[in-house]
Amino acid sequence: MALKPGVYTSKRKDGTMWYRSSITFQNKHISLGSFETEEAAHGAYLEAQNLLSSESSSFEEQLNEMHYLKFSKYVTLYNFKTTGFYFKTPILLKDNYFLYYLTSDLVLKFDVDDLFFYSKHTISRRGGHLFVSDYGMQVNILSRYGIKNFAVINRDYRFINGDTLDFRYKNIEIINKYYGVKKIMKNGLFLYESVIHINGNYKIGTYKTETEAAVAYNKAVDIVQKKGYNKNFLTNFIIEIDEIGYASLYNKLRISKKIREL
Repeated sequence: MALKPGVYTSKRKDGTMWYRSSITFQNKHISLGSFETEEAAHGAYLEAQNLLSSESSSFEEQLNEMHYLKFSKYVTLYNFKTTGFYFKTPILLKDNYFLYYLTSDLVLKFDVDDLFFYSKHTISRRGGHLFVSDYGMQVNILSRYGIKNFAVINRDYRFINGDTLDFRYKNIEIINKYYGVKKIMKNGLFLYESVIHINGNYKIGTYKTETEAAVAYNKAVDIVQKKGYNKNFLTNFIIEIDEIGYASLYNKLRISKKIREL
């Protein structure tokens, strides 16, 4: 018996049958996914056909008509239909930015500068964090903004408009970019405090510049490691000064007596 339009069969390694569906639109052959039954695969094909041929432009209205087509595939087809660009990831282009749909209710916003990257990298969510797989590693998407894994929102970085799903560059402010360093207000002046965690937090010192505080943190790491603390401390890579400037600053910075006498 012939299969229904848009459907073909495949076999799993254990020999069981499953069904795949596909459609061609604007000379592009698009896989719609795999399904347990022929009815579901054909249903996805019909929904995709209706979506691509419909004159309706409402994203929400057409989404409500989907029962078989996977949501992520719906987004890619809707974007292809309305913008002429096909992406394998669930991206919807807007003016000067794009939306990335994790689910129908969880939508991220990015600058077009990131379009090439996210059109080729799928975002996953784990434990409240957002990751992509890059060269076999799970990479937190915040790292693209220079935000460290240890960073705490509203202490080390913040979303300016309050929307934690808006990852456009103008909406992200880096407050503290170095390990062990935080910006503080003291006597009406902004200063930088360095802290190292050993068996609890130890204050390293307070410094006039972020660079000084970052170098002081590195120096404190060297001190405690020489004293036998074998914890795998992360250190700061300082981009503001060259090797000579780093060495000079490293030698003159004062470190808390409590750390020196551990």
